[in-house]
Amino acid sequence: MVDIATRVYNHTWKIDPIVRSVLDTDFYKLLMAQTIFRRHRDVRVTFGIQNRTTSVRIADLVDEGELREQLDHVRSLSLTRGESTWLRGNTFYGVRQMFSPDFIAWLEGFRFPDYHLEKHDGQYVLTFEGPWIETTMWEIPALAILNELRSKGVTRSKGKFELQVLYARAMTRVWEKIQALKQLPNLSVADFGTRRRHGFLWQDWCVQAMTEGLGPSFSGTSNCLIALRREVEAVGTNAHELPMVYTALAAEDDEAAMARAPYDVLADWMQDYGGNLRIILPDTYGTTQFLANAPDWVASWTGIRIDSKEPIEGGEEAIRWWEARGQNPREKLAIFSDGLDIEPIIRIHRRFNGRMRLGFGWGTLLTNDFRGFVADDRLDPISIVCKVVSVNGHPAVKLSDNPTKAIGPPEEVERYRRVFHTERQVAQPVLV
Repeated sequence: MVDIATRVYNHTWKIDPIVRSVLDTDFYKLLMAQTIFRRHRDVRVTFGIQNRTTSVRIADLVDEGELREQLDHVRSLSLTRGESTWLRGNTFYGVRQMFSPDFIAWLEGFRFPDYHLEKHDGQYVLTFEGPWIETTMWEIPALAILNELRSKGVTRSKGKFELQVLYARAMTRVWEKIQALKQLPNLSVADFGTRRRHGFLWQDWCVQAMTEGLGPSFSGTSNCLIALRREVEAVGTNAHELPMVYTALAAEDDEAAMARAPYDVLADWMQDYGGNLRIILPDTYGTTQFLANAPDWVASWTGIRIDSKEPIEGGEEAIRWWEARGQNPREKLAIFSDGLDIEPIIRIHRRFNGRMRLGFGWGTLLTNDFRGFVADDRLDPISIVCKVVSVNGHPAVKLSDNPTKAIGPPEEVERYRRVFHTERQVAQPVLV
């Protein structure tokens, strides 16, 4: 097992890249990329970094030269022969050759496009502009780099023994969480922690701990590279960027097309994927209105991911919706993924176990829970995202079930609220 403390202590090694592979990304990113490749490869999309935890001035903690060095290293990466073979020949969600030969051929020739970086008021303004199929690939590595450089900035002055104690405490915390989860019957939990991890080595350790500690209750990791190396399942479906881009494209036509756009996403997805990949993510413009206006065929899908809505409320709403559409909730899968930790997982499990199939995507508080271990909470995780900013020059919008997470120019946000009849929402704290 890697001595993480020693590796962190030796942070001055010239060659110790944060992102080591094109596959050091989440599985859903590759699934979405294939859908984009087939239909929208010429659409131009800008992604941008947003640090929601504005009290943390990342630009004061992360050296710009180091950041550029890591970003430039990512631009030198290409898919290796072994990685290509894994994608071509492995079985994902019970399906062999999920990725078509023409998409794999594109991915083998893919190189990350350029980026734009500047500083403003203690934050980095980092954007990626170009063809959607290329800029989408930056989301995960950019977030992983910023989070790990921040971690290194905080731990840079610590000695080797201090670091060993720090990681021993963090390992103990993770293991105690795993032991608590072992008590839950019919548990299915996956690692969703790539985007905001403390570091690659730490995420890899967490996956090994989950594999040993939970056995078959550990359903896999979203990280493709770790899935390949540790021989565990690669898991994930899709994200908000699909309806955000589809709706921004429709906004060029009329508001009726905008209202249909989130369902157009599902129609395309259904052509590409089946089974447990048919999971709806309804909260981009509000879950309640999405479910109320969804075509009948959507209810036949395998399940739902409950993200920004309060989880108990979201779960009960999903059950009522399935029942109203003549579906049996016990046969449906509900994946919970927003700000999870032990207490919320246990609470959700107690409420819904036996009423529907449950899955949990455990993210930041699995792979980056160093809360309280460093003075002034300087190593506590932060809420940082990389989202679609514009599509073919038009602003992109996300409303969410939590208005605190809304993205887009204020006038466009109000327009989208009108188009999607988004009900008055109650702001909730943004969990990491």
